[in-house]
Amino acid sequence: MITVNEHIFRQYDIRGVAERDLTDEVVTQLGKAFGTVAIQNGSSKVVVGRDNRLSSERLRDALVKGLMYVGCDVMDIGLVVTPVLYYARVQFGINAAVMITGSHNPPDENGFKIALHDGTIYGDDIRELKELMLAGEFSAASGSFEKIDAITPYLNMLMEKIQLGPRKLKIAVDCGNGTAALFAEKILENWGCEVIPLYCESDGSFPNHQPDPVKTANLVELRRAVLEEGADLGVAFDGDADRIGVVDEAGNIIWGDMLMCLYWWEIMPKHPGAEAIIEVKCSQSLVDEVERLGGKPFFYKTGHSLIKAKMKEVGAVFTGEMSGHIFFADEFYGFDDAFYAAGRLLRILSNSDVPLSKMLAGIPKYYSTAETRVPCPDRDKFKVVSRLAERFKREYPVVDVDGARVLFGDGWGLVRASNTQPALVARCEAKAEEDLQRICSIVKEALKEFPEVKDFEWEH
Repeated sequence: MITVNEHIFRQYDIRGVAERDLTDEVVTQLGKAFGTVAIQNGSSKVVVGRDNRLSSERLRDALVKGLMYVGCDVMDIGLVVTPVLYYARVQFGINAAVMITGSHNPPDENGFKIALHDGTIYGDDIRELKELMLAGEFSAASGSFEKIDAITPYLNMLMEKIQLGPRKLKIAVDCGNGTAALFAEKILENWGCEVIPLYCESDGSFPNHQPDPVKTANLVELRRAVLEEGADLGVAFDGDADRIGVVDEAGNIIWGDMLMCLYWWEIMPKHPGAEAIIEVKCSQSLVDEVERLGGKPFFYKTGHSLIKAKMKEVGAVFTGEMSGHIFFADEFYGFDDAFYAAGRLLRILSNSDVPLSKMLAGIPKYYSTAETRVPCPDRDKFKVVSRLAERFKREYPVVDVDGARVLFGDGWGLVRASNTQPALVARCEAKAEEDLQRICSIVKEALKEFPEVKDFEWEH
């Protein structure tokens, strides 16, 4: 039996430190396990893609070895962003796929997003892979390997899906040296934009900053470039381009929830009364705006796999996450694609003379923190959140669909366990700045009661 760090099995993907947790032996075993499950589900062909991390090619080789061992025919699409892998499933009609990516995590980490049937697997399906890997009983067969071009059809699809209006746009783009750097400039130029590139050279060591547009510190250069160059917009992509960050022409960061308001203005009139999944970290402004437009909002869990599954369950045409995962099923395929999300935003802007900051000016303003990661060990984080929820329920209403969104009347505070890192994710919002400070203090003091939680400062 091989030794596997069980903390690599997350709620909706598999992640760890590449050289410590994701050894060749472990990854080959994962290939055998997923290949077995894929074949059992009638999918002997498996699409495999990888990001630009320094460990990704080694992991690809080990994974393919395991897949072929159990009889899978591997279609290798090479160095791509995650949306290219998702589209390859549509383009080639193949259910099973594995994307090797550490997304926005540090360069020494890596992982696997695994797709089967309607979306990416999560929860019990991830645990099933773990049990198969640990059991280690696989039937030997003989698979095949071929390389295919998934990039050309993907780029053609984007050109067909997105046509911009008459207004010519100047766009600053920050790829953080992630895999998006291989594609972003070309895509934006194909749409007719003038592009100001930042860190658009592929480098899996991420020498400038992490490719994580949720962190304000990673958007400093983008905000500066937008202002100095007089750009209409700044966009940033995470390490595998399934999340988008946006900066308006005045240098303001537009978080995912406010971005969704803009998209809903276009979508809701075409789908009146649509159900709107509101991820628990999102602003009350989004809830208010969906209701104003006649939609039906309800809170749901964080996590791209969980949300994609919920979209299919309720027939949702659109939703997204605070973190910049955006899911269009009205004119698109329902998966999270930051390039397509950028295209939809550019389409809106290019058909209007109103700058982005003015478009959003009419939405009532709440004061909020940014999404703040609070260090907490993997083994403790879910226990801490559970106990915190119980504590707050004695005094306040709590939305507990994912963690604890505590309703204080004049605002709310959220603490939930990260599904990708040894951390809690926290955010607070209020109608007034002094109320926000009070709520932040209440939440922080509550977290201090747990010795497992390290001290932190709120991000703004």
